[in-house]
Amino acid sequence: MQNARYALVLSALLSGSGALAQVTPPLPGQPGQPAPPPAAPLPPGQPAPAAQSSVPVAPPPAPTESVPYGAGMKVNLSPDGSKYLRFITWHQIWTRYTKNNTGTERAPGKPQDEQVDFAIRRSRLIILSQLNPRFMIYTHIGINNQTAVSGGFNAAADGKKPQLFVHEAVVEYKLNKYVSLGVGMHYQNGLSRMTRSSTLNFLTLDAPLTNWPVIETIDQFARGIGAYAKGRAGKLDYAFSVNESFLTNQAANALSLGTTVVSGTGTSQLATSTGVNRAQYNPQGTNHIWQGYLSYEFLDQESNLLPFNVGTYLGTKRVFNVGAGFFYNQDGMVSRPTESTVQVNGSGFTPAQIAAIETKKDDIVLLSADVFFDTPLNKETGTAFTVYGVYYNYNFGPNHVRYIGAANPGYGSNALRGNAVPHSGTGNIGFVEAGYLLPKNLLGPKVRVQPYASYMLAAYEGLRKPDGDIQNTNIFDGGANFYLDSHNAKFTLNYRARPDFTDQTLTPDGPARVNSVKYRPEITLQTQIFL
Repeated sequence: MQNARYALVLSALLSGSGALAQVTPPLPGQPGQPAPPPAAPLPPGQPAPAAQSSVPVAPPPAPTESVPYGAGMKVNLSPDGSKYLRFITWHQIWTRYTKNNTGTERAPGKPQDEQVDFAIRRSRLIILSQLNPRFMIYTHIGINNQTAVSGGFNAAADGKKPQLFVHEAVVEYKLNKYVSLGVGMHYQNGLSRMTRSSTLNFLTLDAPLTNWPVIETIDQFARGIGAYAKGRAGKLDYAFSVNESFLTNQAANALSLGTTVVSGTGTSQLATSTGVNRAQYNPQGTNHIWQGYLSYEFLDQESNLLPFNVGTYLGTKRVFNVGAGFFYNQDGMVSRPTESTVQVNGSGFTPAQIAAIETKKDDIVLLSADVFFDTPLNKETGTAFTVYGVYYNYNFGPNHVRYIGAANPGYGSNALRGNAVPHSGTGNIGFVEAGYLLPKNLLGPKVRVQPYASYMLAAYEGLRKPDGDIQNTNIFDGGANFYLDSHNAKFTLNYRARPDFTDQTLTPDGPARVNSVKYRPEITLQTQIFL
């Protein structure tokens, strides 16, 4: 664990240096401050003012907290600011120690047990404009998950020259005070609050990722091309959308949904393909995606101009919301049951024979219910409390399980490499996170500290113990945010106990038999600046 200690020391140094790197306004008389202008001449007959004391007056103390960032980089195009152009940009950089999953390679043919690495988790730019109170246009571009070994133009092979791509390109029209309509590549997701979360103000280091269950399969990085309706009626906030389903998994066919065995020799040779009852994304899935989310706001009202739900308000609001959502895609998955057995003469199947194999289409049906509570506790000391909980019920067809690791430090295409964990699948998931904003001045006048913890429990039907019971997925994260200027400048130090599912065997009847689960440490320091 020498590398782990190195990572912790590095994290402490970076946090300390960030806390000290504040700009202090120069005191009067210091270089760079202009001299006061000479007094204007007095009108004739007006007596001179009384002489002022030569004792210097102490300047007012510098504020201990930054002025709120507010609208940020906003260019008003009209005197009243109703027409404007706004820019939002941010970087999230990771310094990380990872104990890798078993069998991980860091380069071709180079196994690696652990490493300290650096990654660009997100680098984004949003351009937002409102030229009329009823019309809005915004564009969101950026990159994600660039490491030294992945995330580049050829994402599975190297990390160089990542593709700068469009996350969102939206035009929106406000029909009335209750309804706004929009079209384009958008983030007006259904399902849950976390599925619509802003990445700028997470309570924890990041999202659990299971909140974006189809990311980069039938969507484009949790976005979709389509149309939406959003709005608010009283205390009920809502968003509904219909999107195209992106083609995915196009190399798959009926044979990849089963196992093939060749027996016999010569003219008696037979190839037998048997289904394994594990659903995959349908390579011919072209049906629309329907989704929606409703939230009832019991206390303060949240902004819904953009589809980015706040993770923690740091005591600036009292919010208590209860929500529910859905996601539906007809025939989004495909599978072959174990009783599907096809034999042909010879050592393999021809394209026509493969196309003739019958498959079973499965709908993607995802449901959720969640609750969010955020409140100041003591106005004088600045303490605040935040908690969020969500329940997901996912149906992707029989025994489907997918693995993902954020900014994966492992090389190659093995789904279980690096820091990958079970991300989504058919089953039930519960997630909860909570954080407490500590009193002011704990680490001096310019740093606020917010410890937090989160826990995810998932029961996927495609992961089974040797005795046949479901092997649960347990993921624990704990850490703290160090705010130098609210969410605009902060460090986050996070520890994760990550389950390693590499010790598993695929069974002929669908589920993976998980022989053992080991927990690997992962320590991450995130540096975030956004303007």
